[in-house]
Amino acid sequence: MAAFVLPALLFLALCVSAFKDRRRFRNAVLFGLTLITFSAALLFQVTALPGWAALTIIALAFAAPTLGTMAIGAFLIANGVTMIRKEGRRPANLLSMLAGLGIFGMIALLIVVPMFRSTLLNGMAATLTLVVAYVAFLFLCFLGYAFLYGRIRVRGDVDHVVMLGSGLVGGDRVPPLLASRLRKGKQVYEAQLARGSRPPVLLTSGGKGSDERVAEARAMADWLIAEGVPAEHVTLEDRSRTTEENMLFSKEIMLAHDPGYRCVVVTNNFHAFRAAMLARKTGVNGQVVGSPTARYFLPSAMLREFVAVFWEHRKVNLSICGLLIAVGAAATLAAV
Repeated sequence: MAAFVLPALLFLALCVSAFKDRRRFRNAVLFGLTLITFSAALLFQVTALPGWAALTIIALAFAAPTLGTMAIGAFLIANGVTMIRKEGRRPANLLSMLAGLGIFGMIALLIVVPMFRSTLLNGMAATLTLVVAYVAFLFLCFLGYAFLYGRIRVRGDVDHVVMLGSGLVGGDRVPPLLASRLRKGKQVYEAQLARGSRPPVLLTSGGKGSDERVAEARAMADWLIAEGVPAEHVTLEDRSRTTEENMLFSKEIMLAHDPGYRCVVVTNNFHAFRAAMLARKTGVNGQVVGSPTARYFLPSAMLREFVAVFWEHRKVNLSICGLLIAVGAAATLAAV
């Protein structure tokens, strides 16, 4: 049972960290480390099984990641084709296809390089594998914890429901993606009214883009009012251009209304965890909930969110990648 001590300690650290603040990326890393160490601990117990059963489990343990990786690669390429067909050829829509091609590229590299029997090439491939493994680990941590974070439910009353803006259609119309956020915010508003509590302020947040005729906040407010929300229950924040500005400028309005405010922030489910990290960074007193998104859109959207999170923590991530490259290069040179 000693093998389970480390995963138990990591799980305890995860619980403590999440209890203090569920919006930390550290929680995602602890979640991933807990799963990996727990899986390793289970493998250590295989030795207690009969020989044939142990060999079967070990074979499955090594085969499953390989087959799973290939299946994910194929899925991402297929999703990339769907994204291009439905959303166009913009660079952001190519992410899932590029990720899928990258997976098969790595598999091909690991098959082909050993054929050259070159210590230098083998070392370079091993170093690249280390860096890719680190990035893949972070992505899986992000994906798993983002899924868990998205299961959060709004508990108790809030003073404000902040709805984050996105691009408008035709310069002044709310697109389906944004309408999903507004419907989710309206549900939170109506649920609080149904409990007999005071109505929260629906705070629409989004400035005017260069290709838009009105501010996103204005279009969002008009949509809510057209859906039956009283105009006096809607407030606009129409200066922001980024998610971080959404948080900062909305926080100013909420503090002016009530220094002890409590809020919930609404965005799409793929964006919820990153928005939560930005809410923590900017000192917004509230959790983030996600609204539904078309399934075909999720893989590219999650990859885009991960890239943004990775870059926001670039000092740590690039330092670790640099260290892995240095270790790999040193080992390669020593072996040549």
